Amino acid sequence: MVSVFIRQAENKDLSKILILYEGLTKDPDDRISLETARAKFEKLKTYPDYQLYVAEVENEIVGTFALLIMDNLAHRGEPSAIIEDVVIRKDLQGRGIGKEMMKKAMNLCSEKGCYKMVLSSNLSREAAHGFYESLGFRKHGYSFIVEFNSDN
Repeated sequence: MVSVFIRQAENKDLSKILILYEGLTKDPDDRISLETARAKFEKLKTYPDYQLYVAEVENEIVGTFALLIMDNLAHRGEPSAIIEDVVIRKDLQGRGIGKEMMKKAMNLCSEKGCYKMVLSSNLSREAAHGFYESLGFRKHGYSFIVEFNSDN
């Protein structure tokens, strides 16, 4: 295992985060420009409890995830969390970086009093499913999606 430092992302990190995101999709049309990313990052900062995090190894960004903690009126008013866009540089996968990132997310959720943290993963990402299950995640219900064409 390598030594991992996890912190909130900063504007200066966006170009490196975008490179990591290239591993999430095979479709070049799914990528955004650095300029668009900067605008979205500024908007993200206006959400009450939505943060983008980076994982560093030897001062180099090698992973990232987004964590949204939401207040609820149901479930005794306890907040819940969604983790999104978990990615680790391909050549460093399997070295404990993802585990440290997920532990950080789970600790943040625990500190905020969340009753659950959820994520979704593409059906084809079987290695990722095994990774999440090794951390205590379990399959729960079904995940449904409606995709909207951004050209409309």
